[in-house]
Amino acid sequence: MIADDVMLIRSGLARLLGDTGIEVIGEAADADELLRLVALGEPDAAIVDIRMPPTHTDEGLVAARQIRERYPDTAVVLLSQYVESRYASRLLADQPGGVGYLLKERVSDIAVLVDALRRVADGECVLDPTIVSRLMRRRRPDSPLTQLTSREREILALMAEGRSNSAIAGQLHISERTVETTCAHLFRKLQLEPSADVNRRVLAVLTALRG
Repeated sequence: MIADDVMLIRSGLARLLGDTGIEVIGEAADADELLRLVALGEPDAAIVDIRMPPTHTDEGLVAARQIRERYPDTAVVLLSQYVESRYASRLLADQPGGVGYLLKERVSDIAVLVDALRRVADGECVLDPTIVSRLMRRRRPDSPLTQLTSREREILALMAEGRSNSAIAGQLHISERTVETTCAHLFRKLQLEPSADVNRRVLAVLTALRG
């Protein structure tokens, strides 16, 4: 499902996604239409512009939160032309898994959007690298992130972008075993114990947002 008040963006994304094998089952021009279509189709994921009619403020964000509450099997990727980390924080605070936040300029490469859709559909969270970078720079003095080493913060930032351990290892030119060990250390420092009921990677990203 795609929601954006600009028809050219909606139809363009639908065509590009269709070319990659992703079926687009509906397009919405505003939040109310989006919620109606999601209720009818219950898609695997919805791509939602944050600022939509009538006020062009946070209608898309509000709709995204409602979708995650009412239809937990539908993931959401928010798109925005603005770097607003508070939007990501508000969404992830309630539903830390199955959500993403990307800048519109990032999806000029459709592969980035496709990868984000697949990750959020699997219950992960994906944040735009620009937002992650800003969040990691703005740590409060009492933030739990201050306990992390520079390498651990680096890996957490890549984790927040939705990177797998193997992708992180390739980016940093280290072994995957080293990434796994470092992740274990940062989980321990953030007091995230192993559990079958929660995704520690998602919770670690949520900790970064709150910090």
